Amino acid sequence: MTDIRDRVEEDRGLLKKIQLFVPGFRGYRLREDLRDSDRKLRAQLSKQLGLQRRGLEDCRPLIKDLMSPQLERLGGIISTFKKVEGLLAHAEMGYSGIRADIQVKEPQLNSLYEYDAGMIDLIGTLGQSVDVLKRDLKANDLTKADADMDALRQGIGDFQDQFGRRMVVITNTEVTSQ
Repeated sequence: MTDIRDRVEEDRGLLKKIQLFVPGFRGYRLREDLRDSDRKLRAQLSKQLGLQRRGLEDCRPLIKDLMSPQLERLGGIISTFKKVEGLLAHAEMGYSGIRADIQVKEPQLNSLYEYDAGMIDLIGTLGQSVDVLKRDLKANDLTKADADMDALRQGIGDFQDQFGRRMVVITNTEVTSQ
């Protein structure tokens, strides 16, 4: 995957390039570009997660018994995927006011981008789990399908937890017990 930060930098228009030379405005322009890069990355992550969710929705017709508990469980997992898609699309972008208690500066914004980029692998793992579920449902192996759904529920929950911790990790405000 290409680094979106490079693309945003390449696509700066004349006004943005001029802003880089205005004293006191350069840092603002660089931080805004980093926030824009992270927003674009999160939009791609949300889109990829949506593709995995649609794969889950394709599993619904594979469940033969419409009254089965698997169908209800699958619906719950799909709902969680939708919720996390929304969280990705509308997450905090690292803004901090002039007199904020914790300032989010350029290094933290770069770390935020890196943190979000690291979540691509987790979405790939979720996609593999969706494929395994499809295979087991096609084989009508409900015991394995139940285990697959447990793994998917755990995987999307872990993804949501990790994504939810992103700002506290980046700003070094996470509280841990010792």
